[in-house]
Amino acid sequence: MTNHFPALFQPLQLRHKTLRNRIVFGSHTANMSDQGLPGERHRGYYEERARGGAAMIVVEPVPVHPTAVLTRGNFRHSTDEVIPHFRKITDAVHAHGAVICHQLYHVGQHGDFDNSFQPSWSPSGLPSFHDSDGSHAMTEAEIEEVIEGFVQAARRAKESGFDGIELFAAYNAVIDQFWLPFNNRRDDRWGGSFENRMRFSRTLMERIRRMVGEDFIIGLAVSMDPSSPVSQTMDQLQEIVSWHDRRQLMDYVTCGTGSYFSGASIIPTVFFGDKLGAPFAEALKQAVKHAKVQCESHVRTPENADYVVASGQADMVSIVRGQIADPHLANKAKEGRPEDVRPCLSCNQMCWGRRSRDYWISCLINPSAGREFEWGGDRFTPADKPKKVLVIGGGVAGLEAARVAAERGHQVTLAEASDKLGGQFRLAGLTPRRHQIIDYLDWFERQLARLQVKVLLNTPLDADEAEAMGADLVIVATGSLPDGKAFQRAMPEHDALPGIERGNVASAEDVMARIVRPGKRVIVLDETANWKGAGVALTLAEAGHEVTMVTPAPAVMAEMARTAADMTLRARLRELGVELLTETVIREWHGDAATIQPFGGPAQRRTADTLVVAATNVSERAVGDELNAPMIGDAVAARNAAMAIYEGRRLTMSI
Repeated sequence: MTNHFPALFQPLQLRHKTLRNRIVFGSHTANMSDQGLPGERHRGYYEERARGGAAMIVVEPVPVHPTAVLTRGNFRHSTDEVIPHFRKITDAVHAHGAVICHQLYHVGQHGDFDNSFQPSWSPSGLPSFHDSDGSHAMTEAEIEEVIEGFVQAARRAKESGFDGIELFAAYNAVIDQFWLPFNNRRDDRWGGSFENRMRFSRTLMERIRRMVGEDFIIGLAVSMDPSSPVSQTMDQLQEIVSWHDRRQLMDYVTCGTGSYFSGASIIPTVFFGDKLGAPFAEALKQAVKHAKVQCESHVRTPENADYVVASGQADMVSIVRGQIADPHLANKAKEGRPEDVRPCLSCNQMCWGRRSRDYWISCLINPSAGREFEWGGDRFTPADKPKKVLVIGGGVAGLEAARVAAERGHQVTLAEASDKLGGQFRLAGLTPRRHQIIDYLDWFERQLARLQVKVLLNTPLDADEAEAMGADLVIVATGSLPDGKAFQRAMPEHDALPGIERGNVASAEDVMARIVRPGKRVIVLDETANWKGAGVALTLAEAGHEVTMVTPAPAVMAEMARTAADMTLRARLRELGVELLTETVIREWHGDAATIQPFGGPAQRRTADTLVVAATNVSERAVGDELNAPMIGDAVAARNAAMAIYEGRRLTMSI
């Protein structure tokens, strides 16, 4: 038994199963099905987290009815075809000692016709908060049909080898739509009084228990959204959960944050504090006598999880993104190696970000996520013949290449031209609220030290110097640089911004690196509509500069809308007095002012001391071309960190 996290690694009895610890890989939409059937991508993904020490895994939701289909990757509903395919996953997870459950869901009025090709069914026919559609108020017969859908989905889960199911009553889905007076405006036996509004969940839970028997876990997922005036209060949620608990209808309840009313905190970004859901779990723990309580929402680390359990706020903790980023989080914590846990960035770029585009999910800092069945998990096989490897460039592409090559037994030297590792990603980590990036780079430094990688700082190398080092293989990860032209896609006839030669112009990179000190009044040309422009604007505004952002995009941070960080960041910029000019270009820079023009509108002149440019960089590839060496990351093409890390790992897995 570990002494590092004694509360976290106590076993827990959950109905007929004993969890080996208190760490759960909670339900989330991985979106990995193939034609609606779970396949090898799913199996590898969940098996790796079971191998990594998670006590319980809750597989992403299955829709219980044709009207419940929400994503392209949803599992097939209403058919036993899924059973043998799920059995492969449950067998694999059980083989590693983990318990496995399956979430069942129907989001009621918030459905998606583009995927379901069905009207959204709801208690009272209210509009969707997912899109502009309305919904269909269910008849009593249709309510019974949906309940039966839940029951049959639970039966299929048991026949598939799952140890239990989790009912989705969070974020304002169909179950909590029946609970909430805002959504439930019925005047029949399914609405009105408290007892009537509980009838839907009570009926389906009682029928599920009769169908599956006693040796089967029934969980209930709920959420709290204090930001919405129509969502339930904590007192109301305590009353609802207590009512179900007195009737012993569920074995555990898990509490998240956010809702369809206010989605930013469903999967909290860097703007939210750690352990966001802990106070809500603690309040529910005070309201139950029988059910176990699980805390979720931004519990990223073993330290956080152990505190939540040790302090009595919850019986167990769901760590989702933390175990996407490092599937072996639990085992590393148990072995007393929390410093080796790859830390989640709360960036949402490749997990929720890819899911929101209806792709299968992955992870910015762990590209094996979703590729476990192809790459052999998040583990590395020793090289057949160890080599001397030289990596040129210490950004994230080079860091990942050096780490993985060393993990496989190669003798690695990493040469970085500057005095710090991390490249442009380190500059991103200097943005307010993004220190998790620095934590991640610190993790790289610990791993390279553990693996005895020779790190040379302040060591720029040309081709001759690289060859003189006598490596068997040179990998070039020299990154990219601003091109100094401020090219705008909305003005493709100009390779460079007219007037840029007049001076008082700086790149976002030079500002973040403190190479340039902008004047009081700053215009930020946000050509990329992602973290680069918004991050430098936030940094300058918090430092007291008067900032105007100009972007051709329909919104600042439009490219990051898929991460759910964009709305919070825009609100913060407005609080700081930043002017946001969207669908706008800079026609000319005058050295002390810019001529700007909104699409379809008149041009106008804006005075400024400095123009800061956030635009797409150009590759720094001269050394790679001269050496004819493999290149990775921005040296190939200027892109984001996820692609750089992916290429760093993919290349060095094969040498």
